[in-house]
Amino acid sequence: MTEKIAVLGAGSWGSMLADILVENGHEVRVWSKSKEQVDELNTKHTNSHYIKDFTFPTKMKAYADMSEALDGVDDILFIVPSQATRSVARQANEVLNQMNIKPYIIHGSKGIEKGSYDRMSQVLQEEIDEKNRKSISVISGPSQAEDVARRDITLVTAASDDMPSAEHFQKLFMNDYFRVYTNNDIIGVEIGGALKNIIALGAGALVGLGYGDNAKAALMTRGIAEISRLGVSFGADPLTFSGLSGLGDVIVTATSSDSRNWRAGYQLGQGKKLDDVVKDMGMVIEGIATNQAAYELSKQRGVEMPITSAIHAVINDEETVSDAISNLMAREGRSEQV
Repeated sequence: MTEKIAVLGAGSWGSMLADILVENGHEVRVWSKSKEQVDELNTKHTNSHYIKDFTFPTKMKAYADMSEALDGVDDILFIVPSQATRSVARQANEVLNQMNIKPYIIHGSKGIEKGSYDRMSQVLQEEIDEKNRKSISVISGPSQAEDVARRDITLVTAASDDMPSAEHFQKLFMNDYFRVYTNNDIIGVEIGGALKNIIALGAGALVGLGYGDNAKAALMTRGIAEISRLGVSFGADPLTFSGLSGLGDVIVTATSSDSRNWRAGYQLGQGKKLDDVVKDMGMVIEGIATNQAAYELSKQRGVEMPITSAIHAVINDEETVSDAISNLMAREGRSEQV
């Protein structure tokens, strides 16, 4: 069955998920606040700032007017930077208040909101009136947009407190190269998807300093341990962190030069200042804001997160990357099972 789907956000991942939905036979409207980006998508069918050398289907239409993008839709995919999700959701709710529709809501943004420490499903729940939505879900997992553009085999998770909604999105997105599993642990899926960006920053920094595979494996393994500790403190299932949205996402994001968080960490490891790294990237580096939120949460909840704390010290210019690594290695010995 063909569905009308609005994709709010036209970055690399948003535009590739829109491409999948079009390929799966759905009517897709992509919204962007950038008129130039909308014009490029509609006329050249490219998104050159985010996805190089890729042509999108002519059936995919882009809009700068959110009212046009949301007109009569069955589903809304929010996929803007996490720190912008609240403002976009608020704008969408104003539009939905004028329409007689109640779409399924899903998001693919990987971050935690600064200040409130809300996960993105919580932001959407707060900003989208209940009368304007059927349910809220998340899609997450090891999914570099560049690999999806090459039709590489990709596996992700659709999670929701409402399993029929997760299964609904599983059917919408799944095809012969994009496989979707379901999960009812939305807390764990969102925390894993957000905090893996912190580990990717650290992994890039290690490579920037010249460390090898042993160091990267150590960082990823212990990174998963502290992500799991924080997630469990919120009620997440620890098994979620050994799945696609936990371990899987850490592996791809912490080893791929396509990851902007990895690239940012790599430049930090080479001695560049954070402001210069952000300017050089030209795109949102989710791990920076998420690191601040996770660091503050770890202090509030009494959860030990030494890697997150070390990266926080580097980002805030309190330690060099080399000093942060030395301090981590000098920590008192302990059991791996704690």
